[in-house]
Amino acid sequence: MVDVAAPAGVAGPGGRPPDGPLIRLEGVAREYRVGDSRVVALAGVDLAVEAGEFVVVLGPSGSGKTTLLNMIGALDTPTVGRLVIAGRDLTSAGRGELARFRRHAVSFIFQVFNLFPGLTALENVEFGADVAGRQGARERARRMLDRVGLAERAAHFPHELSGGEQQRVAIARALASGNPVLLADEPTGELDFRTGVQILELLHDQTHTAGTAVLVVTHNREIARVADRVVEMSSGRVVRDGPNPGGPAPISALQW
Repeated sequence: MVDVAAPAGVAGPGGRPPDGPLIRLEGVAREYRVGDSRVVALAGVDLAVEAGEFVVVLGPSGSGKTTLLNMIGALDTPTVGRLVIAGRDLTSAGRGELARFRRHAVSFIFQVFNLFPGLTALENVEFGADVAGRQGARERARRMLDRVGLAERAAHFPHELSGGEQQRVAIARALASGNPVLLADEPTGELDFRTGVQILELLHDQTHTAGTAVLVVTHNREIARVADRVVEMSSGRVVRDGPNPGGPAPISALQW
């Protein structure tokens, strides 16, 4: 097993991070230089997400959703502003510090599944639990594959799985890590409606059973109906941040 000592300010395996929002951005901006031009990807973003919240982020392409996800996921740092994730101030963190932090604090579900082609479905999921330092990683991986309906595909390699099955393996891997923050980029994008609903139920369950802060980026406004809060972005800014009117809809009410 890899060295999995948790960074200071982050709970180790099985623990919880310090009190306060699990995600906190204060006046965060991110600018990039493209030749002689300055591109503003985020501009003055304030956001706080508590443990156990299910938050959906909406917005058109180029609105800043992916940059926001990268910032919260400790893949990038602000040009200005303050970034605190799971109790750790990452505003000025270097690449090595960010990489060590991610193992214990943030789980990802990307549009690109990033499965290891030489590992079976079970081994891919086990890797996520192992890197995060979870005890009984193999058994944990089996449980998560069963939860996403792939117990019978555990010994298959990624090239032997459909796109939807690969996505479910990636979701199982994220769940197996047990980290306090889970970020999902279009998690139902490759899935049929029935499987997509099952996955949303799993993600929603994480907020209640594990106190995970789940943040989902999607173009599907129907998914936003089940969120505790909806954040809408445009031109790098948060233009709306609030609860669903009347509260979250039951997942069984979704249709697309």
